[in-house]
Amino acid sequence: MSTAPTSTSSPETLLATPSEAPSEAPSAAAEAPPAAREGEQPANSRHARRFGLPVATALVMGNIIGGGIFLLPASVAPFGTISLVAFGILTLGAIALALVFGRLAHRLPQTGGPYVYARAAFGDFAGFLAAWSYWITAWVSNAALAVAAVGYLDVLVPIHDSKAATIGAALLLQWLPALANLAGTRYVGAVQIVATVLKFVPLLLVAIGGFFFFDSANLGPFQATGGSALGAVSASAAILLFSYLGVESAAVSAGEVRDPRRNVGRATVLGTLGAATLYLLGTLSVFGTVAHDKLVTSTAPFSDAVNVMFGGSWGGAAVAGMALVSMVGALNGWTLLSAQAPYAAARDGLFPKVFTIKRRGVPTVGVLVTVVLASLLTVYNYTAGTKGVFEILVLITTFTATVPYLLSTAAQIYFLLSGQSEKVSRARLVRDGVLALAAFGFSLWLVAGSGYAAVYQGVLFLFAGVLVYAGMAARRGRAGATAG
Repeated sequence: MSTAPTSTSSPETLLATPSEAPSEAPSAAAEAPPAAREGEQPANSRHARRFGLPVATALVMGNIIGGGIFLLPASVAPFGTISLVAFGILTLGAIALALVFGRLAHRLPQTGGPYVYARAAFGDFAGFLAAWSYWITAWVSNAALAVAAVGYLDVLVPIHDSKAATIGAALLLQWLPALANLAGTRYVGAVQIVATVLKFVPLLLVAIGGFFFFDSANLGPFQATGGSALGAVSASAAILLFSYLGVESAAVSAGEVRDPRRNVGRATVLGTLGAATLYLLGTLSVFGTVAHDKLVTSTAPFSDAVNVMFGGSWGGAAVAGMALVSMVGALNGWTLLSAQAPYAAARDGLFPKVFTIKRRGVPTVGVLVTVVLASLLTVYNYTAGTKGVFEILVLITTFTATVPYLLSTAAQIYFLLSGQSEKVSRARLVRDGVLALAAFGFSLWLVAGSGYAAVYQGVLFLFAGVLVYAGMAARRGRAGATAG
């Protein structure tokens, strides 16, 4: 799950601007040199902030590893250790997506990622759907992160016995970062470094140290659901995708990567592999240190693992504090990032113009709408009598995140089949086609694994955007008729 944007790239540049997105002729836009587009800074501009492969890789890995991992071991424990198989398959699928994003960035080395690719291949409506879905993913992820953070807050201040206190804490954890954003404040570099260190310390501690306390008796059954193995793998993979959100970070920031045609794909693959290694080791260590029957009900699995490793509760409390700081930092960054999606689309005329309002460099309307929607969703899922609020929210983001992934892979297939592919060997064309089809199929598989409830809510969110697009298209039509 993505965290706060790093200091190498401002959030404003993480999504496409009007000049970066193609307009009436997708094929021409796809072929136009990036430096030729109005508003694109040439690579040698003294104002351009470019970073190379090491920083781009760190950006991907840092954005993938967010707060969600701190609760995911408990979320997939009910499926059994078969979820580790899902982790492996998910990693292969994420790498396929990474390679596809690399090829797309080679063709369109612009800031914007899925938004740019979908709009270049299929026009405004597809671009809108990509931006709309990415926005939904961002603010629903905020709700999920707040729920995960409450689990670790409960280790420090027990509140789980009161639903009102739990809801209040989840809302507070969402509104504090929102108020900070509205004030125009951001974490300074020193605080960002501290938050990053506090994020990696418990993960590395459990991922490495946990194997010295590993007990295979704690693993529990390989398949705990009683259903089919494929169903268990699909369902756990759909939950685990939440931990890989951010795999597109380098592609989204391609306009600021030095030599993006070469470095975006490499950074995405290397960052994904690094994050996957830490994830897999950490989850396996938690499985082996915390008894299965306790893990399935845990709200702070990494704290429980550290308590087993060192005895008592002081270690778990320290880990809970570090995890809480990490997740609040992630919420701060994602609150701003989620406001950038409607801001960028609004500048292209695909979202209501009110989303372009900025104060102190922050899209204030986007921040307010985002936090209100995330708060309403949090309250609804806590009060609707549902169990596993975090898992429900995560599965919704799985569905909405796959929409820009599907559109991006479909765009790559379109470019290959429409004769817009580069003049390369047949072997490379075959390879790119196989990767695109694999990534497309992988994304569909994740949708299927999300479950009916998540797809139901996700489709409602997605279709609500069609009405917004209709209104915006009508407004652009009237403006065009007046201008003519």
